[in-house]
Amino acid sequence: MLQSVTTNKNEPDIAAMSLSATLTTLGADPETGLAQAEADMRREKYGYNEVIEQTTHPVRQFLGKFWGISAWMLELIMILSLVLDKYADFAVVSALLLINAILGFMQEQRAAGVVESLRKRLQISTRVLREGNWQIIPARELVPGDIVRLRSGDIIPADIKLISGELRVDQSALTGETKEVGKTSADVLSSGSIVRHGEGNGVVILIGTHTYFGRTIELVQLARPKLHVEAVVTRVVRWLLVIVSVLIGAVTLLSLFRHAPMIEMIPLMLVLLMSAIPVALPVMFTVSMAVGTKELASRGVLVTRLSATEDAATMDVLCVDKTGTITMNQLAVTGVIPLGEATEPDILTAAALASQESNQDPIDLAILAAARTQPAFVDSVPTTLISFTPFDAQSRHTEAIIEQNGQQLRVMKGAVRTLATACELQASEIEALEARTEQLAKKGYRTLAVARGAEAGVPALLGLVTLYDPPRLDAKKLIATLRDLGVSVKMLTGDALAVAREIAQEVGLSGIERAAQIAPSGTYMDGSAGGYAEVYPEDKYRVVQHLQAAGHVTGMTGDGVNDAPALRQAEVGIAVSSATDVAKGAASVVLTEPGLTNIVALVEQGRMTYQRILTWVINKISRTIMKAAVVSIAFLVTGKFIISAFAMLLLAFMTDFAKIALATDRVQPSGQPETWNIGGFITVSIVLGIVMVIEALLLLWVGWTNFDLAGNDSALYSFSFLTLLYMSVFSIVSVRERRWFWSTRPSGTLVIALAANLLIGTALTLAGIPGLESLPWEQTAMIFIYAILTCLFMNDVVKVWMINWCVRATPRHP
Repeated sequence: MLQSVTTNKNEPDIAAMSLSATLTTLGADPETGLAQAEADMRREKYGYNEVIEQTTHPVRQFLGKFWGISAWMLELIMILSLVLDKYADFAVVSALLLINAILGFMQEQRAAGVVESLRKRLQISTRVLREGNWQIIPARELVPGDIVRLRSGDIIPADIKLISGELRVDQSALTGETKEVGKTSADVLSSGSIVRHGEGNGVVILIGTHTYFGRTIELVQLARPKLHVEAVVTRVVRWLLVIVSVLIGAVTLLSLFRHAPMIEMIPLMLVLLMSAIPVALPVMFTVSMAVGTKELASRGVLVTRLSATEDAATMDVLCVDKTGTITMNQLAVTGVIPLGEATEPDILTAAALASQESNQDPIDLAILAAARTQPAFVDSVPTTLISFTPFDAQSRHTEAIIEQNGQQLRVMKGAVRTLATACELQASEIEALEARTEQLAKKGYRTLAVARGAEAGVPALLGLVTLYDPPRLDAKKLIATLRDLGVSVKMLTGDALAVAREIAQEVGLSGIERAAQIAPSGTYMDGSAGGYAEVYPEDKYRVVQHLQAAGHVTGMTGDGVNDAPALRQAEVGIAVSSATDVAKGAASVVLTEPGLTNIVALVEQGRMTYQRILTWVINKISRTIMKAAVVSIAFLVTGKFIISAFAMLLLAFMTDFAKIALATDRVQPSGQPETWNIGGFITVSIVLGIVMVIEALLLLWVGWTNFDLAGNDSALYSFSFLTLLYMSVFSIVSVRERRWFWSTRPSGTLVIALAANLLIGTALTLAGIPGLESLPWEQTAMIFIYAILTCLFMNDVVKVWMINWCVRATPRHP
């Protein structure tokens, strides 16, 4: 009967109990684990193995939308409107502030929902024994009394007492102590620590909030990193503020000279200043990243850092593991080569005894599957496992101490040279074995040696086992696709050079070299090799460093605990579908399916997100220049403001939040890696802004001289409002494409947003509202046609010519 494991002062501390007492208290059987029904009952009692995160109340999040520089400016305008008895302006600005807050809140909630769905899909899994069978389940489904299997690379999913095995554990995330701690039978492993070496079985003693540290173990990194484009936009906005401030300064000086009432001018000056501030920038970036993240999740790519899509847009080199990415990860025994008097059943039996099914290792599973076809293994003498040493990149073999018929034996499987040396073979014999292995490697076969002997004596080499993992059928095509996208693919594998070259040739890669040729420091590696064989996990980190030193934006795939430094160092760290929890935690992207298909999707989605954000940047620069310069120059020439603060606010609100729809726009990914060195595009934006200033002033001159706008301020405000609105809308249609505006069709959401802007703006000026007088339909039609002709034809020609001159002629990468 399970006793309560909730600790308090009246109950014994289960962590301090002996191992046998712990198992008794928890009603746990190390040989069979819990029955599923029992596990379900315990989950009902203790809940899920999770810590409920304390989140900010939605009302508080919404109220936060009324705090910030943009909100402060709007609120100051509201106060000034009350002081000046402009109650209509006060009501309209209040409505704009409220709608602004509502839309921003809704979009951020939508983005938060995407992140939450990622958290649910990307959960830590653990190997658990239920009803005598090992299975993999989400860690949140663990209950006290579950028997779990722990191995190198695992994140401890709950507080666990070790039953068997020896581990080296990293508790730095919990205690701050970087030194690894050794754990043996009856020791307690704290939830959230990391297994660095060894493996063993343990019993879950505490879960969720009852664990010692009571912290949530998650793979999704919620901290929002600073994006490259945000740094670019920050610099741009800084200069825009300087330009607008200079224009406002000139207007202020002239106003003082003309003895204009300053208190009536302050609201419009504030609006002009606010035009340089990216009001919708946080929402635009959040929505862009969230939309890209959601699309990738539907295609089997789980993003753990929202910046990953941005980084993928600029990636130009991708280093991939051979196993599971280029190959099927379906290892199978293809042959057994006996040596001496050993037989095939002898070799497979010894190899199987040196394997662990609970580890779910592909090699061990292939060996066990082959051994079970042999009657000699099925009917073999009962064996007791004394100890098991898992594969290690340094030792390059597995080893088990077993007991048969009262005698302790040692069985081993691993690298041919490693076991041949352990068996004390002569140098000539080792060379002959390696020559044989080399011939098999040229056919793509991986070869393992198998040995057996007395525990304390020198083992005897029984023979060789060959395994084959065929290339994925789509690997060659997808590598070619990535190459066409400007991404160089490099294969990394721990296999022998001959095996690596054979597999590489089958998928269209060449120039495979030994990892030993990578210099430990400096810039020896220039990226010309097509991949590396005989790679140790630490070599991956050096590969990334060398490629980055050569100026490449690097992607790296990985699956093991030792891959974590390389995944963290790479701009795009990709944990493959079979990765350990530590690798997933270090990566910025986690694949849910094997192969390269999802990586192609990541690159394409990243570049589409880049294009959408770049469109926003170009629009922001050109439109800010147009609005601020047109209003300021017109004032300097005519002595009056051509638009009211209310109309300017309405314009800013409508166009800014219509551009949020750019996050959903239909765009084509570029054929080459992107770059955040966008000086050429900034030049294009400035030129387009200046051109639109000239065009808008020309149209205003026509209206001024022909429609008596000089004597009717309300009509002037409406005329200027429509001019700036129509030109802003149609400029979005133009600059969303780097080619001619008709090259691609915009998304339905963007079309609806822009059409709504046009309809609302037109309706307001046709009907007339306080501050915007009704305009004759002929004037409205003239402004509409003029905006189409200038923005979609004249400016589109300027845009295409400037991009060809300033952008495409510039190298994109070093």
